[in-house]
Amino acid sequence: MDLTWYALLIPLFFFLHKYCYYFSTSNNQNKLPPSPTKLPIIGNLHQLGTLPHRSLHKLSEKHGPVILLHLGSKPVLVASSVQAARDIMKTHDLVCSNRPKSSLADRLFYGSKDVGFSPYGEYWRQIKSIVVLHLLSNKRVQSYRNIREEETSNMIEKIRQECDSSSSVIDLRDHFCFLTGNIISRVALGRIYNERESGIDAKAILAEFVQLLGTFNVGDYIPWLKWVNKITGLNTKVEKVAKKLDTFLERVMEEHIIRNKKEEYSTGEAKDFVDVLLEIQNGKETGFPLQRDSLKAILLGIFKRLLIDLC
Repeated sequence: MDLTWYALLIPLFFFLHKYCYYFSTSNNQNKLPPSPTKLPIIGNLHQLGTLPHRSLHKLSEKHGPVILLHLGSKPVLVASSVQAARDIMKTHDLVCSNRPKSSLADRLFYGSKDVGFSPYGEYWRQIKSIVVLHLLSNKRVQSYRNIREEETSNMIEKIRQECDSSSSVIDLRDHFCFLTGNIISRVALGRIYNERESGIDAKAILAEFVQLLGTFNVGDYIPWLKWVNKITGLNTKVEKVAKKLDTFLERVMEEHIIRNKKEEYSTGEAKDFVDVLLEIQNGKETGFPLQRDSLKAILLGIFKRLLIDLC
């Protein structure tokens, strides 16, 4: 076989590749928002600083309300004006509906099966509908009024007792944190899980969970550096917290299943989130059956939203 023609085609393919690449990148550059000068490999990561929101504000003042950053290998669009935010959230909401893949969230949320991290599609639409209509509807929220009032009364009584026993200034921060945590625990799980009463310190486990979600994972931005997480111990910590969460949620669900079989409900008692999810798990009400992992991921997603600012 004569290889002369093949040898002549190689430079031609190389030229066509460079030609197409040049014009595709030049055309894209004309359409892309302004971008600060980036460094090789890390992109604009060095420009975020310890207070990213302030760094982004300074960059927007220099480059405009819409800028393009490169966080490692990930392109990130930053909108800093009302009009830009409106365009993203309303006009182009379908294009911008997905979150970037997070390996930490993927492990903690059972393969990203919660509302916040699951990719846009039929599954996301179904679980969003379940959360909005079955868990966070106005009727459901109002049904927990007695819990909110009871826990608020308990907090006021504790403050009163501290005032009677001490003349020093009382820091209300801890009281409000306990109030929020107790309400969330009773509404979502049916009761308060603390180390003294249940042997499980749910607040400590959830605090580790929320802290991990805010941890910078270099492997998500610079994939070939993901081995760094093994050296820093991040992978080990994620696995440890994920197992703690799974053990805790499995125990909660098994307790609810046993209680439901015994029909241990008092008259007029509002069903907590776990009871509601177990009722609709088979899909008879929604037409969309859910696996156990999906139930746990939905619960964690709600905890993430409610506990993100908790102590």
